[in-house]
Amino acid sequence: MKRAFITVSRLSAMAAAVATVSLASPASAQQQQIPQGWFKACSKQQDVDVCNVQNITTADTGQLVTGISLIELKGKVNRKVFQVTVPTARLIPPGVGLQIDGGKTQKIDYMICFPDRCVAEIALNDQLVTSLKKGTTMTLTSVNFQNKPNPVKISLQGFTGAYDGEPLKQSDIDDRQKKLQEFVAKNNEDFAKKLKEEQEKAKQAN
Repeated sequence: MKRAFITVSRLSAMAAAVATVSLASPASAQQQQIPQGWFKACSKQQDVDVCNVQNITTADTGQLVTGISLIELKGKVNRKVFQVTVPTARLIPPGVGLQIDGGKTQKIDYMICFPDRCVAEIALNDQLVTSLKKGTTMTLTSVNFQNKPNPVKISLQGFTGAYDGEPLKQSDIDDRQKKLQEFVAKNNEDFAKKLKEEQEKAKQAN
């Protein structure tokens, strides 16, 4: 059990890392030509084969809004998990609410929180996968520190193809990472430029 926990924790870190470099928001994606939607990435972690079906939503700044990971481990450890990654400053007791179309909302408890994100997790079973394949929209709702629900709607279009299809090639994953890193760097550069302009204006006003 300890080995499984360590492996899943490492996988959580890997999924979160991909979440920070994979997809941008619709507007910025059009400008940067960053692919969106569901995709599968597979790798080998020591003696365990890892496949992760993901969908990541980020803000215009490149910051993570919501990350979804359907993770399957095969080998010395065999486990399937459904993870949701949300920003920090969440209320822990409510967890994350998962609703598919107009169905019943299921609570997903938080597993761990890092300084920049919190990860909620449940076991991934065939019933959940079937519901995702048949559904059109998934709504994930976390509660922020002001006790306000933050629902995020995720389209399930393309989920079945990603789940049942072949994983992305490493070159495609690297290309996504490079493009979003460039996007975030450009946003940071623009912000620094605007800040400098504001400072210069303030000096002139004085």
